[in-house]
Amino acid sequence: MAAPHAGAVVGSRQTTARPLGFWLKLVDRLVDEQFERALADFGVTRHQWELLNILSPGPSTLTRLNRDFEPFLASGTSAADHLADLIDRGWVDVAFEYYELTGEGASRHAELHRVVAKNRSAALVDVSDEDYATTLRSLERVARTLGWQS
Repeated sequence: MAAPHAGAVVGSRQTTARPLGFWLKLVDRLVDEQFERALADFGVTRHQWELLNILSPGPSTLTRLNRDFEPFLASGTSAADHLADLIDRGWVDVAFEYYELTGEGASRHAELHRVVAKNRSAALVDVSDEDYATTLRSLERVARTLGWQS
């Protein structure tokens, strides 16, 4: 018989481990807070960082940005809501229907990438590469089981 999952009800009592939802929400909140602190000096939000990162390989349409950015979008919002400030700063340009990083945007992305990589390494110092990869694969399987499609 398989072991019950964390937070499972076993018999008439719940196990002492916290359930998946607890850890997902807690880690997401802590990541948001870490991003806020790490990127505050740059005046960039986590959402803006994610968009810069999505655009770093090359231009993208708003439809594709919305798809790739979907996990970060609140109901009724669009990637365009978070791109406006990046466009005003001259970090992102729009040509026809394509959004792309400007030279300044690419430079800022590279600078921010170093900050984010340093923070990611600090957050994962006690997690092996193998455990991290297993966690990502497991979470993707859960998401697909719940209906997510890439």
